[in-house]
Amino acid sequence: MKKWIMYLLSLTILLGACSSIDELVEETPFTGPTEETQQTEKEPTKVTSPGTIHDISKFEEFPLVSVIDGDTIKIKYNGANENVRFLLVDTPETNHPKLGVQPFGQEAKDFTKQLLEGQDTVFLEFDVSYRDKYNRLLAYIYTADGKSVQEELLKEGLARVAYIYAPNTMHVDWFESIQKSAQQQAVGIWSVENYVTDRGYDKEAIEESEKVTETDSTKNNDADCTIKGNINSKGEKIYHTPGQQYYEMTIAEEMFCSKEEAEAAGFRGTKR
Repeated sequence: MKKWIMYLLSLTILLGACSSIDELVEETPFTGPTEETQQTEKEPTKVTSPGTIHDISKFEEFPLVSVIDGDTIKIKYNGANENVRFLLVDTPETNHPKLGVQPFGQEAKDFTKQLLEGQDTVFLEFDVSYRDKYNRLLAYIYTADGKSVQEELLKEGLARVAYIYAPNTMHVDWFESIQKSAQQQAVGIWSVENYVTDRGYDKEAIEESEKVTETDSTKNNDADCTIKGNINSKGEKIYHTPGQQYYEMTIAEEMFCSKEEAEAAGFRGTKR
């Protein structure tokens, strides 16, 4: 009889405990992910730091046929030769039907050739879309030793980040960080103010820069030429060198960098 009483008492206590737990669960509202969980979920995908060697084991390997331009190569794809346009970057042109050869275009092409020199294959990392409107393949290009061709072009200032079209934007943040560094160092295409535009490259900016450089060079040369050439009232051509008696008061009609230059122009040295 005592055993039955003890059994019933234990069962009563157990049922009471379960009831309390059920009430606790029902009264405790669901608050969603914790702050820590939310931060983890919102954390952006990390990209490889610039300058590192990349793991190419998961990328697809294809035979390399040729380098067409700084940002375009030809590969053997499913048995056919196909052009591959480098995703998210743009280099100056070398053989465009309208734009012709743009400054730094040949340098970019030569640089890509150098990166891929001696390699029979390249490794391609595809984004979401495989082709553009011209039916060219779109990809991120890697060498056999794990270098990103896009990364190297941007580091050297031979390409700009461009053609950012969703959904192919996987590496845009990474590429823009490299471009920012090249801009700060003023290398390559960034060495000429206003050459890089939102639409591409402005050749006139290069020409204008060259004119300014040439003018500055001429001014510097003139500043170094201190011999004054003067024609007196008798029509005599006389030159004066610094330190001579009438040098400071002489109004120069021509400036010369050497006595030989002045004499070749028909001027003679002053006697004082």
